[in-house]
Parts: sequence; structure tokens; C-alpha cells
Amino acid sequence: MANEPLLMIPGPVMLHPRVLQAMSKQMINHRDKAFSDMYDECRNALQYVLNTKNDTYVLTGSGSCAMEAAISNLVKGEKVVSIVNGKFGERFRDIAGRYGAVESLEFEWGNPIDLAKVEDALSKGAKAITMVHNETSAGVKNPAEEVGKLAKKYNALFVMDCITSAGGDLVEVDKWGIDIAVTGAQKCLGAPSGLSSVTVSKKAWDSMVKNPPYYMDLKKYKKSAEAERSETPYTPSVTLFYGMTEAMRMIKEETIEKRIARHRKGAEAIRSAAKALGLELYPVTDGKTVLSNTVTAIKLPAGVGDKDLRSPMKANDGVAIAGGQDRLKGKIFRIPSMNAFTEADLVRTFDSLEKTLISLKALDQGKKNAGVDAFRKVYNS
Repeated sequence: MANEPLLMIPGPVMLHPRVLQAMSKQMINHRDKAFSDMYDECRNALQYVLNTKNDTYVLTGSGSCAMEAAISNLVKGEKVVSIVNGKFGERFRDIAGRYGAVESLEFEWGNPIDLAKVEDALSKGAKAITMVHNETSAGVKNPAEEVGKLAKKYNALFVMDCITSAGGDLVEVDKWGIDIAVTGAQKCLGAPSGLSSVTVSKKAWDSMVKNPPYYMDLKKYKKSAEAERSETPYTPSVTLFYGMTEAMRMIKEETIEKRIARHRKGAEAIRSAAKALGLELYPVTDGKTVLSNTVTAIKLPAGVGDKDLRSPMKANDGVAIAGGQDRLKGKIFRIPSMNAFTEADLVRTFDSLEKTLISLKALDQGKKNAGVDAFRKVYNS
């Protein structure tokens, strides 16, 4: 139906009916074999998605919980280099600041990372370096492999947030030398909000601090997973695990290669549609900036406010898109290509966008359907 709610924000994503159905099942004892099998299935599927053989655990807590788990288990007063070119890089920096001495490498939101500055910071010594792989606040992807090489060169632990790339873009934990990779369930993995995960390398295990936070003690997760029957150290959200298990099955059915290709094609089509409407991408592609394959950031047209655009789209057409955050609030809006999105979802989104821009006199009536047509042409090519 035209006005049925359509959530087009960079997470949480719309859940597939199979995932919703799975979550309707009755509770089970989280210490029984049935849960152990489900837990192992999720952990193994995450290893598949992340291209890793490292130990992998699922936490009942959002991606920020996993970010803090990563830092708090590795750092107690030591130096951490934090790469910041968006809101979630800032979050990683702020978390690191609770546990260690942070050197923050600040870049304009959406601007490419200066690897020379990263190397300079690491050359002075640091226990760890943090980075967000896919920075949804600005619609850019950061150079994970290159940063991993620098971390290895200077013997720093590489801690990476791949919350909005895992399941939608290539992540190679082992090849890139990521010591702890952090994911969140509610983005490209297509699972319900409230679960996250960490992968832990041998180097990270050998570098753990004594007395980490109680609930996020990764050694307890390791001990529980290696018991006679794998389990979580504390009570998990069984309902959320039902949903995540089904979502991970769907990823394996599609194959990660096809899923990544679908996300990439969706992002390319969104960018083409935006340009066809005369809209400017944020950031401006300069040959160095690598745009995200899971969310596209677009500048608001001159004279159009955030609420002017997003409120009518939601009220009139049931389409909820994302605005900018913090310093980009009122400057951009964002459209994702995440999880089980369909051509129809994005056609509906651009149809609503076109109508709203025309009503605001920010788009000529003659350009009606230009975005939709451009999207279809690229997406179906």
C-alpha cells in the first residue's frame, strides 16, 4: 500500500517477513542445546560474512556495546590513536577516551583519511588504533586494508567498526589484519536491533587487560563458548537470536558475494537518481573519496530545510528517510541501500522525493520521474 510505512534509514532496517516470523517463536532455555546450536550458527555465519577464522562472539547489546567491549578489554591507560571523519569515528574516540590516552586524528566529515598522518601518529607508539570502516554519517568508506598494514608495521592493535559494512560490503578481517572487528545486527545483516558481535585475534587475546568491565569481559565469552556446550556468559535475548539466526541463513542462501554486488548496485543507482534530479552528493567525489555502498548522503537543495523535506515524505507517502547528524544536520539527507531492500522500495522513495521537491519548488515539474527512471536504468543494467 502507498502509505504503508517504509523505513529508509541507515539502520535499523526493515525486517524480512522470515525474520519477523522467526521472532514469534516461544522462549527456550538459553542453557539448552537448542540455544547452543543457534548461537554457534550465528557465530559461524559471522565468520563467513567477515572472512575470518578468529574467535567470534555475539553480545546482547547494540553496536556501541561491542565498541566499548573492544576498547575496554584492550586498553587501561595506554595510548589509542582514533581516526575521526564522522559521527561514529567520534564515538569510538570518546569510548577510547574513557579507558586510555587518545590521540584523535580529525578530518572533515566525509573527507578521505590522510594515511601519512596515520603513520606519523602510529610511529610515535600506540597500543591500538580505532577506525570506522563505513561512516554512515557522511556516506564514505575508509581504507581498512591500508590502515591495517600501518597498524601491523608499528605493532598496534587494529580495532575496526564494520557495523554498517558487514553484510553489505567486502570485509576481510584476517587479510586486513583486524584484531577486533565490531558488528551490529540491525544494519546490512538484516537482523533486529539489540545484538552485536566481536571477532578477536590471537594478538588481541594476548594483549587483554586485567579486570575489564564485568558484563563485557571477552574472556568470559571465550570461556563460555568453549564449554562442553557453547553458550553466552549471561542471559541473552533469545527472541533477538531467533531473528538473527534467520537473517544469517538468508545471507548464506543469497551468498555474501551476490549480496555485496546487490548493495553496490543499489548505491550506484541511488547516486545516479540523485544526479538526475540535479542534487549534489555529499561529499563531492574528488578522486580520493570512496563513497559508501550502503548509504548515500545527498546535500539538501538551497532553501529546503530538513523537516521541509522529510516530514511531508513521511506524512504523505509513509517514507522515512534519514537526515544529517550533528554538524551535518540540516545540510544533508541520507538514503540507504541495506539488507533486503527492493527495487520497489527505492522507486517509491524517489517518487516521494520528487513529489516533495516539486511541491517545495526545489525541482522543476518537468523532472518528475527523472530520478525514478535513472534509478531503474542503473539498477536493472
